[in-house]
Amino acid sequence: MNEITKNEPLTVAAVQMSSQQDIEANLADIKAAISEASKQGAQLIVLPENCCSMGRQFATAERFDELSDAMAEYARAFGIYLLAGSLPCPYRPDGVIVPNGRLRQVSQLFAPDGTRVARYDKIHLFTATVADKKGSYNEAATFEPGTQTVVVPLEANDAVYQLGMMVCFDLRFPALAQRLRQAGAEVLSAPSAFTYLTGQAHWSLLLRARALDSQCMVIGAAQGGEHLYKNGDSRQTWGHSTITAYDGTIINSYEDSDLKNSANKNYALVLANLDKAGQAQGRQKMPIFDCHRLA
Repeated sequence: MNEITKNEPLTVAAVQMSSQQDIEANLADIKAAISEASKQGAQLIVLPENCCSMGRQFATAERFDELSDAMAEYARAFGIYLLAGSLPCPYRPDGVIVPNGRLRQVSQLFAPDGTRVARYDKIHLFTATVADKKGSYNEAATFEPGTQTVVVPLEANDAVYQLGMMVCFDLRFPALAQRLRQAGAEVLSAPSAFTYLTGQAHWSLLLRARALDSQCMVIGAAQGGEHLYKNGDSRQTWGHSTITAYDGTIINSYEDSDLKNSANKNYALVLANLDKAGQAQGRQKMPIFDCHRLA
């Protein structure tokens, strides 16, 4: 593990990928990204939604336990907290198989010892009509929505940081970000795969808005580029992975939808530091949760 000096800020990394349907190739990119981010001092690394495969959800779900074990091993090997974007899962948190042939979209946090310390099942499922090749999106046809919000502690720098977990379409619901803050969240994870058009219109705005709503750092790790499917179809995602401060300012971002500027790598990294004391001071100066009056 990296040497950590007491009172250092928490260093976080968002990984941008262009995941295809070759799971083994995606895993190799994930491992390489984690290795590089950890060498740069990242203590919490966030992967994008559908990090192991874009499409082929049911085939990927059959490997949920295997792929989760791989993520746990990466966290242990590099001594970091790993937020494993999202993986399709055939069973609920209690182990019951999801009925009606559907899945859950699951985001998991693994600790530096490889232990899974949190599972969040995506609550808000993407439903929209978009003027792109696909045209209509109905995630509920494949997935069952989760029902539980998740805030989990992580330890670093002799401090405890509270992480609230979201996934992609959750960013459009300010009440979720506010509920996570009320449950103690200081950082929000937002692994995502925004379509090119919806991302172009709303991605940056939503990250900044949710940061302002919750007064939390928001880590937006995104898919970006063209994703090719075996049937010849494709999908384009917006990318532009971004980390936003509690006051809505953008700390760092990858300024592209694809990876052409990422030194010929199949991933890009966006790093930032969370000053826990500085964020707490900012909240005290504008105590919006003390002033809130509506239920």
